[in-house]
Amino acid sequence: MEMLLFHVWALLALIPFPGATEEIFEVSVWPDQALVKLGQSLTVNCSTTCPDPGPSGIETFLKKTQVDRGPQWKEFLLEDVTENSILQCFFSCAGIQKDTSLDITVYQPPEQVILELQPAWVAMDEAFTVKCHVPSVAPLENLTLTLLQGNQELHRKNFMSLAVASQRAEVTIHVKAQREDDRCNFSCRAELDLSSYGGGLFHSSSATKVLRIFEFSQSPQIWVSPLLEIGMAEAVSCELSRVFPAREVMFHMFLGDQELSPFVSWKGDTAWANATVRAMETGDQELSCLVSLGPMEQKRREPVHVYSFPPPILEIEELYPLAGTDINVTCSGHVLTSPSPTLRLKGAPDLPAPGEAAWLLLTTREEDNGRNFSCEASLEVQGQRLIKTTAMQLHVLYKPRLEESDCPGNQTWVKGTEQMLACVPKGNPTPTLVCTWNGMIFNLDLPQKATQNHTGTYCCTATNQLGSVSKDIAVIVQGLDEGISSIIFIIIIVALGVGVITIALYLNYRPCRIQRRKLPYRQKEKNKEEESQFAVQRAEKCNARNC
Repeated sequence: MEMLLFHVWALLALIPFPGATEEIFEVSVWPDQALVKLGQSLTVNCSTTCPDPGPSGIETFLKKTQVDRGPQWKEFLLEDVTENSILQCFFSCAGIQKDTSLDITVYQPPEQVILELQPAWVAMDEAFTVKCHVPSVAPLENLTLTLLQGNQELHRKNFMSLAVASQRAEVTIHVKAQREDDRCNFSCRAELDLSSYGGGLFHSSSATKVLRIFEFSQSPQIWVSPLLEIGMAEAVSCELSRVFPAREVMFHMFLGDQELSPFVSWKGDTAWANATVRAMETGDQELSCLVSLGPMEQKRREPVHVYSFPPPILEIEELYPLAGTDINVTCSGHVLTSPSPTLRLKGAPDLPAPGEAAWLLLTTREEDNGRNFSCEASLEVQGQRLIKTTAMQLHVLYKPRLEESDCPGNQTWVKGTEQMLACVPKGNPTPTLVCTWNGMIFNLDLPQKATQNHTGTYCCTATNQLGSVSKDIAVIVQGLDEGISSIIFIIIIVALGVGVITIALYLNYRPCRIQRRKLPYRQKEKNKEEESQFAVQRAEKCNARNC
């Protein structure tokens, strides 16, 4: 009987009372806070303190798989977690069910941050847009986007007020372009702070974008002559002012379809291009200049006329004629000149008719040696008078000559001084001069110190291809004292002569003047007859003497 009562009591002890069991067992879930990266898996463990739990499990719309279990716990694998959700973990004990919930938060770091500058090239004082967006990020309320210009913060935005379901973050600002903004770097930084969920800080930045500021308010100017001669190099230029940045302006220049190779320069807010053009076809053409900077492009055109005007043709029948030869000199226009030019030959007596050549018949003289002839052609093109000239020199050949002016026959040297024989022959071709003295060739190029031995006669011969001529030159060497005395003597003689003549004229003129005043008229007539007879006699005597 006692044994039976013990077993009944033990059985009752094992059967819990409803109120006491509810308070005794607990249900818990691990982890107590779930943060899952988008698309990844999560392991959840549900457990209870109930010693003999009944039905248990989890409730979720996520794909779940039980991977393990124990007497008082179960472990589940949640796969491909893509949305935030609330998981319920439940256990029953002695007919009583308890549950607990687990908030699952899905996060997606800002892996792609995109910055846009609109437009990339901005005209000065115009507005441009800086836009940053993150295509996919979660949770959005924990995101902050910061726009940066260089290291300077332009704008900051958080998304706490946006719906949790949104996963797109975007920030946009408008800025007025200034010149100092040119080439500035713009970027966007995204920060996802998950510290409130027990996670860390994720951050990412966009690629850097460079802003370009420009000013392009003027049209280019072309500098070119309206007339271009075919085949001749001509400098042309194209200029653009009030442009920024001037050093980045690009020039393309064309003459018709022919592209030129310009050399580009800049200074301040002005850029220009210089090129050399060589036209190869006659007629009306167009020089164009295409200027570009960033998105801007302008083109300027200037008409030009290409003409053909070769120099006129000057023909001398013989460039090296002998003196006394008759030669023709002709001046004509080039066949490529159109229309026919007006011609003028220097020295010709008359102007030719339009389209005809000018000519001159010349009998050459020694004085014509070295004479220059010029043939001038003038052509009117597009209202402008153009002139071209061709020149040639005539060379007249003649025998050597030794003239007294260039080769004196008597020469006086002063003893002890440096002296050279003065003799320059004339002739064409230029003659060679050889002088001999005492049977030896005298050096004409080296100055000689004059001595009495240099006194004598020198024989000089000038020779060229046409002949030769000789001349004797007498050289007298005087001492220095003799030379000075001779000079002084000559000066005294000249002075005395002048004085005597002056006195004689005065004495003869004054008495005659007084006497003539006193003579009667008849006496004056008589004196005139005597003076006339005296003049005739004097002239006869002079003729007899060949004076």
